[in-house]
Amino acid sequence: MAQYDSLANPLPKTAMKAELLDAETELKLAYAWRDHRDEQALHRLIMAYMRLAISMAGKFKRYGAPMNDLIQEAGLGLMKAADKFDPDRGVRFSTYAVWWIKASIQEYVMRNWSMVRTGSTASQKSLFFNMRRVQAQLEREAQVEGVALDKHQLLQKISTEVGVPLRDVELMDGRLSGSDFSLNAIQSSDDDGREWIDALEDECAQAEEIVQDTMDRSCLRRWLAGAMNDLSEREQLIVRARKLEERPRTLESLGQELGLSKERVRQLEAAAFQKMRKSLDSHAHEVRALLQ
Repeated sequence: MAQYDSLANPLPKTAMKAELLDAETELKLAYAWRDHRDEQALHRLIMAYMRLAISMAGKFKRYGAPMNDLIQEAGLGLMKAADKFDPDRGVRFSTYAVWWIKASIQEYVMRNWSMVRTGSTASQKSLFFNMRRVQAQLEREAQVEGVALDKHQLLQKISTEVGVPLRDVELMDGRLSGSDFSLNAIQSSDDDGREWIDALEDECAQAEEIVQDTMDRSCLRRWLAGAMNDLSEREQLIVRARKLEERPRTLESLGQELGLSKERVRQLEAAAFQKMRKSLDSHAHEVRALLQ
């Protein structure tokens, strides 16, 4: 069994001293918990199989997670198994619990492997926990056959062996190639070394672009204001109500306000836009330059 801090977590030592249940006793405890919610029966059932959970947790220590955390996750999986176990199915509790314990540990390992979510689908989980084993097996077979595999060929073979798309294999290979690095880490050991974050390109607009954009917008607003001033008060009202308000008004509501028919309001709107186009045409060259 993998090493653990027995002072920080006395549970493994306690689990090793727990009773071993025969099939009949296990069944009685399972019925007592399911039918009567007997917490004492639940405690006996869980403690009897905690050594199984701890043993399974030890198999995942190679992923770098603290053993005590793995044991805790294994215990949570064991409790979920006890809560969902149906003794009427005729299956031993240990057989049923293995799946829940393994699933709980795997979820914890993948959740803490990287800040970037490693994977959630069944194929991605299969890749995460089996890719390195399959890769080593394929490399051994290739060596025996005297075949040299490049990186792309190896990933293709892994894709075929595991039964997942090549793209998923390539992404998982990148995930497993190294852990996360801080952008505040120094690039070199020199005293004047920059942080990695300093090497990232700033995607925000530069000062020159901001100033130019402000000037362009100012020109456009001035030209539009001039075009609006060439309209009559009624035409200005229609344009503002139809195009400048957060909730544009309908032709019918404007017609009721102005005492005009819906069709007449539409005609006035079209005429107003035509006047504004003529006014803006005088600045056509400048507008095209701004929009380029």
